[in-house]
Amino acid sequence: MITIERAPAYLTIQDQGWQASRSAGMPVSGTMDRWALTAANAMVGNPPDAAVFEWALTGGRIRVGRDARVAICGPDASATQTIVAGGELDLPRPTAGRFLYLAVAGGLDVPAVLGSRSTYLPARLGHALKTGDQIRIGQSFSVSRTVVPAGRPNYESGVVRVVAGPQRALFSDAEWQRFLSLEWKVSSASDRMGYRLEAEASLAAPTADLPSEAACVGAVQVPPDGKPIVLMADGPTVGGYPKIGVVISADLPILAQRQPGAPVRFVGVSITEAQAALRQISA
Repeated sequence: MITIERAPAYLTIQDQGWQASRSAGMPVSGTMDRWALTAANAMVGNPPDAAVFEWALTGGRIRVGRDARVAICGPDASATQTIVAGGELDLPRPTAGRFLYLAVAGGLDVPAVLGSRSTYLPARLGHALKTGDQIRIGQSFSVSRTVVPAGRPNYESGVVRVVAGPQRALFSDAEWQRFLSLEWKVSSASDRMGYRLEAEASLAAPTADLPSEAACVGAVQVPPDGKPIVLMADGPTVGGYPKIGVVISADLPILAQRQPGAPVRFVGVSITEAQAALRQISA
């Protein structure tokens, strides 16, 4: 059993989310930084989809009821540690990035809903953990092999690759180049649903009246004010704003970890390059 002795300001349980339920209107949800989730689990011998703690904003403290092997992973953290029964672990405040992840050998034993143990607060699936909450540790997995993770995203660069979006043709070539050349900053009005971006200038949003259509995580929507919004883990499954681009899956962790005010630059790539990048980071 794990007891939350002092909960961070934001603390939830997440895994890889609801990967096959978007047709029913369910967001993918799950961890904001998929690489950190997979890496933390690999460091303690868990499968990639084992549930972990995701925390942000402040530090905290947990206590374990039995010996436990844990791993902390994030932009500025990658460490494993064994905690003896009754021992405590301080969770640091994220500094270099926005989220940190704590994996425990055996995973976190909470009920799965529709195939996921993730927390999706808008639908009240799971809840934000608070001081005094207790979480069971799962049994060790039958195949437990610790791995040193590779393919770490270049978090520090703030450079994020994008492919052309489904409405790219509604934007002029000059506007596409402006989108790529401007230094954007993550707005404080950003959350797990979407990151709003700001720059010294805004994009010229198309005036076309578009019907709502399917949208994916990473879609870069341009609302009438010309300030792009990138759909994140809890983002909606449909949207009507024109999508100038889509952040490639391999670079979503980089964007997810950018704190409010942090700069972001976009680089255009092809679908083939995006697929190669995903294969590399998945290795």
